[in-house]
Amino acid sequence: MFYWFLKFVAIGPVVKLVFRPKAEGTTNVPATGCAILASNHLSAADWIHMPLSLKRRVTFLAKAEYFTGKGVKGFLQRVFFAGSGQVPIDRTNASAAEDAIRTGIRILREGKLLGIYPEGTRSPDGRLYRGKTGVARMALDTGATVVPVAMVYGRRDLPFGLSIPRIRVRFGKPLDFSRYDGLSGDRFVERSITDEIMYEIMMLSGQEYVDVYGAQVKKSMDATGSSAREVVAQLAPVDEAADRVSSLAG
Repeated sequence: MFYWFLKFVAIGPVVKLVFRPKAEGTTNVPATGCAILASNHLSAADWIHMPLSLKRRVTFLAKAEYFTGKGVKGFLQRVFFAGSGQVPIDRTNASAAEDAIRTGIRILREGKLLGIYPEGTRSPDGRLYRGKTGVARMALDTGATVVPVAMVYGRRDLPFGLSIPRIRVRFGKPLDFSRYDGLSGDRFVERSITDEIMYEIMMLSGQEYVDVYGAQVKKSMDATGSSAREVVAQLAPVDEAADRVSSLAG
């Protein structure tokens, strides 16, 4: 109930009035049954704008820290994220990636829409970064189609020299990976599927693609104080052995 209250009463009407988000291709999202909505991740508000475009409820995987805060702020944050359709994932333990994938699979087997960000974190500089293969594993284990989604941000001019974000949400054609039935766990197949999904997101968003992980770039930026482009230029090729990572809201 709280999810629909936020969508239609508390948050949704305000967001639509102020930002006037535009949605394209919403008919590509199945009206019933499970599907994965795989989106680029540019803003903390992405998870608000995407669900507002759809009639169906979208469930996201979110950091467990959002559900464990202390005091009044922690309580309000916990109520908000739990009520708005987000499922907590503990990313601090050794089995975090596998736990996230299993949770996603459970949500899909319940016939729901699962919203995930294959990059695993918000883009450090607006470019599209390498996707993590958890999305492929979920698709293979459940048979769910994958709908690529692009969040596109611009600026809308207002009177007196003011401007606010202009938001477009683009839903691409569903991707069917049934040709890979029985190949879940094959890292080469899962990488191929993930790369296909990221290519479709790139085409929808118009972003420049970077074939390294965004989280790796952010970590190096924090350690060295370098820009994202400087870090990317220095990073070694991706370690495929470490590729099995969950796709979480950053």
